[in-house]
Amino acid sequence: MTATRAIRGRLRASLLDAWRAFGLSFVSLAGSVTLFVLSLLSITLILLGVGLVTTPTVLAAVREHAELRRRLAAAWSDVRIPAAYRPFPPDLRTGFTGQVERTTLLLKDPATWRDLRWLLVDMTAGYALLALTFALVVFPVEGLAVAAGLWRAFGDDPYWYGFVPVTGQASALAAGALGAVLLLLAPRTTRPLLRLHFVLARAVLAPTHEEELARRIDRLTETRYEAVDTAASELRRIERDLHDGAQARLVAMGMNLGTIEALVEKDPAQAKKLLAMARESSAEALTELRDLVRGIHPPVLAERGLGDAVKALALRLPLATEVSVELPGRAEAPVESAAYFAVSEALTNAVKHAGADRVWVDMHHADGMLRVSVTDNGKGGAVVGAGSGLSGIERRLGTFDGVLAVSSPAGGPTMVTMEIPCALS
Repeated sequence: MTATRAIRGRLRASLLDAWRAFGLSFVSLAGSVTLFVLSLLSITLILLGVGLVTTPTVLAAVREHAELRRRLAAAWSDVRIPAAYRPFPPDLRTGFTGQVERTTLLLKDPATWRDLRWLLVDMTAGYALLALTFALVVFPVEGLAVAAGLWRAFGDDPYWYGFVPVTGQASALAAGALGAVLLLLAPRTTRPLLRLHFVLARAVLAPTHEEELARRIDRLTETRYEAVDTAASELRRIERDLHDGAQARLVAMGMNLGTIEALVEKDPAQAKKLLAMARESSAEALTELRDLVRGIHPPVLAERGLGDAVKALALRLPLATEVSVELPGRAEAPVESAAYFAVSEALTNAVKHAGADRVWVDMHHADGMLRVSVTDNGKGGAVVGAGSGLSGIERRLGTFDGVLAVSSPAGGPTMVTMEIPCALS
């Protein structure tokens, strides 16, 4: 029974892959051919001015077509195809001038030409792989049908099933045997063939090693400047907090002590009152200094590591928070600090803006990556933009070549995922 269920499971998976390949083959052929022809026409018509209007729209459709294939590759075959499109500048103008600039930027982007090359590959080799994936399931059924008597419908002329000429019932049974063998092989071939289709797409769509290095260098250069600006603003904040808080209280306490020194013999009662005030000021100054130190580098983070520091942070939240930690070691102190404050910012956003009543934090390390996800059951709608707390998290992670991903549909839930490449010790 167990073997039978396993065979049935493999057959169902094979049929599912075949139907996926069948549906995707239409998208591959019709979509890629249409978009390739439209792209060529639009780029050609740039010389006449018409293409300046149509090219951004057509290339946007090409990118959406490629993005669909990336999503399907990840969902169906676990093949990750990175997208490396150059972003448009935020100050891009509108109108005809903006169309000209947008077209120029698109044509200068190497990813655009990779997409167009991929359309050629997708409509030829990519389509052939999809058709073969589907045929390996349908073709055996034809052989079984021929063995069941379908061969009689072809008259006196021999009907070739693969390499078997079918002229009678005996040869029809041979065709059925061949179909049965192919049907048994189908579960072992459909999934690899479908995966090969996506691997072929990745080979064309993915940026080259040199382009990836150049992109990472540009990103690290940008995040380095942002890190310097962040450090400078943090230093100014610390100086301001010290000047306006603890320093002011310590100065006031010193003045009170001077007054106490003068009154201790003349007016002991007043001196006692001033001593009580001085004691309160010292306690408040100590509290402010502790808060300031905690804002720079929490002691629990240095002493007990990232997992316990986040758990301690969650205890101070007004929301029900669940923290799951699977870290077999500790990362370097700067990485732990960046991750801690990124999680702190994400939790603060959930408390202030999400309208949630529950938050989940998951932290683990896999494949050389520290992965942290913060999920809330709030109203959703969170976006990464200028001035948002999520932008600050992105800049903080970017200093360590980390990435931020946000999933926040309207109505929720919101999931903020952070990844930082690091090793644990």
